[in-house]
Amino acid sequence: MAIEILTIPCLSDNYAYLIHNSETGDTALVDVPEAAPILSALNARNWQLTDVLLTHHHWDHIDGLPGLLAGLPQTPKIWGAAADAHRLPPLDRALTDGETVIICGEPVQIFDLSGHTLGHIAFYFPTTQALFSGDSVMVMGCGRLFEGTPAQMWASLQKLTALPDATRLFSGHEYTVSNIRFALALEPANSELILLEDRMNTLRAKNTPTIPTTLAQERTFNPFLRAPNPDMKAALGMTGAPDVDIFTEIRARKDKF
Repeated sequence: MAIEILTIPCLSDNYAYLIHNSETGDTALVDVPEAAPILSALNARNWQLTDVLLTHHHWDHIDGLPGLLAGLPQTPKIWGAAADAHRLPPLDRALTDGETVIICGEPVQIFDLSGHTLGHIAFYFPTTQALFSGDSVMVMGCGRLFEGTPAQMWASLQKLTALPDATRLFSGHEYTVSNIRFALALEPANSELILLEDRMNTLRAKNTPTIPTTLAQERTFNPFLRAPNPDMKAALGMTGAPDVDIFTEIRARKDKF
């Protein structure tokens, strides 16, 4: 199966993603921050958009949809969370946690990742080894908790850490450099983090996305996923504390960073 994933920078720091299957001709879009760059990418490749996958209701993930639909020759199917349907554009398919559906000719697993918002979902393509996580988990970070509790977000992150190491993570924003600065504030002597910061700064200096990352890299470096790690607990002065308490403390410190 020939799946191609195209990263599209939008607004000041958002990403949208086009997923194209050259065998079926299907093309799916993950989130719609703004219409113009997405339409440009579709037209440049002569791809016909068949599906729009919405991770959550925040304006910078859905506000480009009317302009996008106005610029398309055919109307795509809109997918989103049943739990968030009252705050999303009208859905053709309302999704629930644990469902497996077919998108772009491939089975796609749906994860409820409530925390950043309630009803936030992610789309996992196991054959392509790609996870589209919206604003739940990001490179070296996780989304601010606007609606959910720390316990909810920690439970959501646990679902993702069970996925294979090689899973590529496509998240909704380019926040990597600031996220690494925060990680180094927690563990300033972490030499591997320092090297990672250098690599990511080099990418951003060239205006190259730091995305995708892999879940293997995130498990190693992302402080929010490292809550169970004894070194992280020691760095916070919370040796022996429950993992969820460590996550809660890290999130609280990031909110003030």
